[in-house]
Amino acid sequence: MKKVFAFVGLTAALAAASQAAAAGVTVTLACGTVGQELQLCKEGAARWEKKTGNTVKIFESPNLTNDRLGLYQQQLAAKSSDIDVYQLDIVWPGLLADHFVDLTGKIPAAEVKANFAGIIDADTVDGKLIAMPWFTDAGVLYYRTDLLAKYGYKAAPKTWAELATMAKKIQDGEQKTNKAFNGFVWQGKNYEGLTCDALEWLVSFGGGTIVDKTGKITINNAQAAKALDTAASWIGSISPKGITTYSEEEARNIFQSGNAAFMRNWPYAWALGQSADSKVKGKIGVAALPSGGAGNAATLGGWNLGVSKYSKNQAAAIDLVRYLSGPAEQKIRAIEGGYNPTLPALYKDKDILAKNPFFGSLYSVFTSAVGRPSGPTKGKYNQVSQAFSSAVSDVLIGKVKGQAAVTKLATDLARIKGRGW
Repeated sequence: MKKVFAFVGLTAALAAASQAAAAGVTVTLACGTVGQELQLCKEGAARWEKKTGNTVKIFESPNLTNDRLGLYQQQLAAKSSDIDVYQLDIVWPGLLADHFVDLTGKIPAAEVKANFAGIIDADTVDGKLIAMPWFTDAGVLYYRTDLLAKYGYKAAPKTWAELATMAKKIQDGEQKTNKAFNGFVWQGKNYEGLTCDALEWLVSFGGGTIVDKTGKITINNAQAAKALDTAASWIGSISPKGITTYSEEEARNIFQSGNAAFMRNWPYAWALGQSADSKVKGKIGVAALPSGGAGNAATLGGWNLGVSKYSKNQAAAIDLVRYLSGPAEQKIRAIEGGYNPTLPALYKDKDILAKNPFFGSLYSVFTSAVGRPSGPTKGKYNQVSQAFSSAVSDVLIGKVKGQAAVTKLATDLARIKGRGW
């Protein structure tokens, strides 16, 4: 789906961000703005400034990943030196590799190997380390512990069917005094977030991963169709009709305001849910996402830091990446923002576990998360993902049923593959 980007003022903003500081080197860092991302990014950059005497200018990236990718591609295609360090989605290295510095040998091998091997693999393209892991992600289920107890439930749902039953019972009860209450909120907007949610449905129902590791298109099957039809059945029942406009923050705001029993989101929502102004502080549980009959599934997310080939300050930019991706900064981000470390050793850190107890109990969820098919589809991944999310969206809005959607999608993907991936 084509996006319309708000580039008004972009040139001026980047020009200001790239002006040289009075002393030392100035590095421009593109940061995300979802949840606490921007604030923690600024604070980490400030600590590096103090340590090195250099200056970091922050460029605030769009919230939606599709919008952010479009902006990045525009800058990189122009070989712009305005941004030195980019925050990259885990599925982007193969798409953007030609524009980034190979960090192999520029960051000590021991520091690289300290990360989860799967994430390093995702950041490596044709033997070149395109980015360093900053934080990892996997979809999880948030639930109201107080409401489960109130309605007689002792544990989080294990299956999607159980979730639907529990969500409906709680929703019906709560709506007697709160008409704004929802059973289940998630990411239903047609963007990369929907690809993540829907991939979890597919895998948990045994419907494959859209495209398998060999590059074979696998989406056209009955279980995939069933998964999509099941999700569509939630809309207007346990999920609001407006769910097809929700991204991460819309879902989080509803849950955090006390107006939902369950929510699918990323780990970052935990720390915000425990904040002083949260209406559900102390009432949140976190569990693995339910099964559709083939086990639990969580989509692998996470963000990484890469240095642009067009940067005029590559040495300083690499040092900034090394610093921000190091254990000290990852620990701070885990404690203050609930961002999952990419370093296995930090999952045993008592300070981190005290703030994020589910990091320990759901460790296997994070380490066995399902990757989107960016590897086998390479530079065509974005087209594949957009075709998939659009097909899913058609089912959610009632335009088509699941089987018709996956049949057509298989044909569309074959056309994309025909041009080579």
